Amino acid sequence: MAPPRLYLDWNATSPLHPAVREAVLRAMDLFGNPNSVHGEGRAVRAAIEGARREVAALVGAEPAHVILTSGATEAANMVLTPEFRMGRTPLAVGHLYYSAVEHPAIREGGRFPKEKTTEIPVTSDGTVDLAALQGLLAGHDASSGLPMVAIMLVNNETGIVQPVREAAEIVKAHRGLLVVDAVQAAGRIEIDINALGADFLILSSHKLGGPKGAGALVSRGEILMPKPLIHGGGQEKGHRSGTENSLAVIGFGAAAAQARSDFSERNGRIAALQARLESGMRAAAPDVVIYGADGPRVSNTTFFTLPGLKAETGQIAFDLEGVALSAGSACSSGKVGESHVLVAMGHDPKLGALRISLGFATSGEDIDRALAAFGKIAGRRRPAGEAA
Repeated sequence: MAPPRLYLDWNATSPLHPAVREAVLRAMDLFGNPNSVHGEGRAVRAAIEGARREVAALVGAEPAHVILTSGATEAANMVLTPEFRMGRTPLAVGHLYYSAVEHPAIREGGRFPKEKTTEIPVTSDGTVDLAALQGLLAGHDASSGLPMVAIMLVNNETGIVQPVREAAEIVKAHRGLLVVDAVQAAGRIEIDINALGADFLILSSHKLGGPKGAGALVSRGEILMPKPLIHGGGQEKGHRSGTENSLAVIGFGAAAAQARSDFSERNGRIAALQARLESGMRAAAPDVVIYGADGPRVSNTTFFTLPGLKAETGQIAFDLEGVALSAGSACSSGKVGESHVLVAMGHDPKLGALRISLGFATSGEDIDRALAAFGKIAGRRRPAGEAA
């Protein structure tokens, strides 16, 4: 009998945490519309507001500053807009600057026209080029409106932590707005929206062990806000209309609470597993390239290239060994193509790279199984220079 499959693609999505599953099951008995004033509606509203408080606590924000959305992509499209309001006064944002390693939800530019977006290069170590950011903002046309800068806190492919605090100082010096995609950072590193200097954070439930279909746009205040993306009944204080997805939101809150409660133990254990994994990989294939290994990374992500093995071939080979991992981002309709992150870092993207990402249920036995599969696959590679 074949062993159970091994899931090592936690950056793509996380299985439901058991505590979240229990919270969602309990929430299924709460059937009222959260915008109704009767007891059934108030019960759901109370549960949603409890979830909002947990999400806010995860990133050091005020609950009133959390706008619940259907996910991170919606949150990105909501905040990436030239149209803002300062209270009741319209405020123009003239240009969007985003780092070259951003997720496609940011790279597409939201509601900005393409000609109003500019890519910020990154250095060879995968972090945003702060000198280039300084130069771009120094040349920004202030008459067009404020500059907006989008920089992710943790890269979804490499796990590299970006210098967001330093970038925030540059952005503020040029009176800009800073949007931070914290999807892969939440629960993996400590986050405080105020200490980061971010104006807005983007979060996703299903990366935390919560359900799909919930996310949040978190703001530092309530005065400066983007034009709503979805209009209707005026839910979420008019910022995001539509009856809240109460089951997903309550699960999101439970996942945020769990991420805080076992933060140190979980991340310490996962860091030890990552070290064990990468040590074993180097022993089995000394020529393996692990991106970001010499800089600040989250403890769960290993993005690597095996010379002589194409990414799509490696992904299939691991899958046949019963191991689920990915070839970079899993958010492009299942396509395996050249990694824009590797291109931005100056690496040859032809072979691509594979990503192993760990989570709360990953065990030492899982790492042993992964290394056994890695060793078999590495041993079957074509010699360097031989045609694939």
